[in-house]
Amino acid sequence: MRKTIILLFVVMVSVFFVSCTKKAEQKTGAYVAKVGKTLITEADVEREFKGLPPQIQKVFEGKEGREKFIDELVKKEMLYQEAQKRGFDNSQEFKQKLEDFKKLTLISLLLEKEIEDKAKVSDSDAKSYYDTHKEEFMTNNQIRASHILVKTEEEANSIYNEIKKGSDFAKLAQSRSIDTGSAKNGGDLGYFSRGQMVPDFEQAAFKLKVGEISKPVKTQYGYHIIKVTEKKEGKPIEFEKIKELVIQKLTAEKQKEVFDSYIEGLKKKYDVEIKKK
Repeated sequence: MRKTIILLFVVMVSVFFVSCTKKAEQKTGAYVAKVGKTLITEADVEREFKGLPPQIQKVFEGKEGREKFIDELVKKEMLYQEAQKRGFDNSQEFKQKLEDFKKLTLISLLLEKEIEDKAKVSDSDAKSYYDTHKEEFMTNNQIRASHILVKTEEEANSIYNEIKKGSDFAKLAQSRSIDTGSAKNGGDLGYFSRGQMVPDFEQAAFKLKVGEISKPVKTQYGYHIIKVTEKKEGKPIEFEKIKELVIQKLTAEKQKEVFDSYIEGLKKKYDVEIKKK
């Protein structure tokens, strides 16, 4: 029973707001089911089936699966007709949901044309990025770093300027860092790999060369001044093994870049007013 209910809702959601059937007088030819005056044809079944995600299609494979699928379409049609009979299609709630769905669908079509089509990444793009960023794809790539953590950006800038003038990093970490665990060791955090630190800290740290010191980096813990003291570099993973991951990464970055640019263009096109109060 639970599985049947889940399948029913999967089918209903997959075709939400879209009627798969028409009145009998508007159709000709053979049909596989009939609910009142409404016919469900072979074409309807094929169209509905193709609209399902691949993993759901597998549930309805074979003769028994097809019979179950048609049964689900019949249930959906009965519920649809009952909802119409009770006037739900004239309710304000339905009209609002229909308008929301229309808006989301139009936005999706716009983004597909303006963003996705312009942010495609080729295999050669991925290979070029891989060749120039192999340090991101190293196995067992580790760095050893120290940091000074303070609460405010003003204090972090002050300490950073002191270091630039020649002050000892370790001594400043011992006296000024609020990370007491590392402060007693001159700010030393030991070795760590990618994925072990918070993203903003990690991104800044792995970009540094040995001996290089970062400008203040903000995280949820405060402001960090980071110094890389050692590096252990492994071997890069073969391109073919991570090509899809590289493409996904570049596609996401490119989509964001194109999207941000597109939004800025729209801001110049439309008169937007936001009342801060």
